[in-house]
Amino acid sequence: MLFIRDRRAWLQGFLAPCLTAAMLLGLAFPSSSASVQNITVATEGARPPFNYLENDKPAGFEIDLAQDLCARMKVSCTFVTQDWDGLIPGLLAHRYDAIMAAMEITPEASQTIAFSKPYVRMPWAFLALKGEPAPDTSPSGLAGKTVGVEAGGPQEAYAQDLYTQSQIRPYASLEEAVLDLAEGRADVVLAAKDVIAAYMKKRKEAQCCAIVADVPHDPSYSGEGIGIGLRKEDKALKAMFDKALDACMADGTFTRLSAKYFGFLVN
Repeated sequence: MLFIRDRRAWLQGFLAPCLTAAMLLGLAFPSSSASVQNITVATEGARPPFNYLENDKPAGFEIDLAQDLCARMKVSCTFVTQDWDGLIPGLLAHRYDAIMAAMEITPEASQTIAFSKPYVRMPWAFLALKGEPAPDTSPSGLAGKTVGVEAGGPQEAYAQDLYTQSQIRPYASLEEAVLDLAEGRADVVLAAKDVIAAYMKKRKEAQCCAIVADVPHDPSYSGEGIGIGLRKEDKALKAMFDKALDACMADGTFTRLSAKYFGFLVN
């Protein structure tokens, strides 16, 4: 499985040659989203809890969210699975109408496809030892402390830039960072909250620690978020999805789905 930062690097290398194909396909296939009645949504089926396979059928947060959005748009919804590398080419080839596969909104991807407004802005969080007073995780509060991060990730860049009075210690994996936290060689660990939550559920080593604070969203480090991938010409369909997302978030449905799959709000 590729983590988000790996997928971002893949997109940078892959999308440039897609630009010409996207332009040609846009000319060959006029948009018909103004009269949409049936929508086919592609997902990867390999990124729980966002999307996964259950009895060989797509399931997960994005599937439940898509079903809710389709109901609000008064259209029928069909789901297909597609390997990550084929998601954007399949959309451009009109094999489906939308992508919901934990796909980040990046400048590179946005050159080739359009996105709905973000439906996930995954928070980052600080992890610290249990049984001790929760630390002040502000830059001044962590002055002189050691902050563990995964090497090469956006959290490392964020910590290096903002926590200038702390020692920023990069690790090859979250597991290594947590082990050092447990042994007192780090004071806190900073990582994406969903990654921390999944680790804490699966690994007994994480019993030493607890999430003590979220980090305010900063798109210059964490990106714009995750959105629904759409063809650029399907402007009416984008407007439909954006309106449905607003309604889903306004009436509490999105909060309930977040709690069900993540245990915390992801937007």
